Amino acid sequence: MFIKDLRINGFAALAPMAGVSDIVFRELCVSFGAAYTVSEMVSAKALTLGDKKSNELMRLSDNERPSGIQIFGNDPYTLAQSVNEVIKYSPDFIDINMGCPAPKIVKNHSGSYLLKEPVLAEEIVKKVVESTSLPVTVKMRTGYDESSKNHIEMAKRFEAAGVGAITVHGRTRERMYMPPADLDAIREVKKAVNIPVIGNGDIFTPEDAKRMYDYTGCDFIMIGRGAQGRPWIFNRINEYLTTGSYSPDPSNEEKMSLMLEHSKRICELRGERNGICEMRKHALWYTKGIRGSNQLRNRFSTVKSLSELNELADIVIKNG
Repeated sequence: MFIKDLRINGFAALAPMAGVSDIVFRELCVSFGAAYTVSEMVSAKALTLGDKKSNELMRLSDNERPSGIQIFGNDPYTLAQSVNEVIKYSPDFIDINMGCPAPKIVKNHSGSYLLKEPVLAEEIVKKVVESTSLPVTVKMRTGYDESSKNHIEMAKRFEAAGVGAITVHGRTRERMYMPPADLDAIREVKKAVNIPVIGNGDIFTPEDAKRMYDYTGCDFIMIGRGAQGRPWIFNRINEYLTTGSYSPDPSNEEKMSLMLEHSKRICELRGERNGICEMRKHALWYTKGIRGSNQLRNRFSTVKSLSELNELADIVIKNG
């Protein structure tokens, strides 16, 4: 796939996920075959005010290229101005968030709220595209609610505004993450525009990935929740779409080893106290479905140190 002049190899990208897809997780997923990554979403307004935390979110690694930085907001000029800060981190492209369903984002008329304001949404995209020579993409949902699905209109507006690709999460804001994803809507967008369309939603297995490609005709796929605690999903998808078969998931011992490596790297980045707090949710995802791990979930959710996490991992391996 090409996003303007940016060549993307492979089959599946890692979706931007607030509080999840930090630089450590992005690098990890790329090491397992993710084709490209996108940062956690960054407030355009905060960037124009020099917010240090927002700047940290934009730090990219050479080990995760190609990679984009995702921005959000509700004012065209503020988003365009924020590009001056974004390009300092040398992203390969810039993504605009028009899909986040979180109440605090929607309340500020950003994210998926903008699907209620097609003219404003198009103007935001137009101003960002005009402000940079980098490719610009949009990640959107199928509409704000089931009575106002406007994915075809929005996709055409974004194409006219100059984006290089559109990612469609096959749900309205109203449906949040309720299954199933609307593959028909993604297929309709693919038929309606001439730029690449990336399908997103309910991809948890290699078979899900193939179904997304086959049913929608999309140019690429993006995986979010399906990679949580399972970064190896990208290799499995790559194998399946290339050969028709794929390797089994890692053993419990391999999963725990990967979890501990993940925790070590995130603690090196944030310090052990903050890093281990970040790892709690990842630990729960890594151990989901492992026999005997349910009895340890309370301990995983309150783990306080790397040594304690090591002890819990040993217990999981023995029980499994």
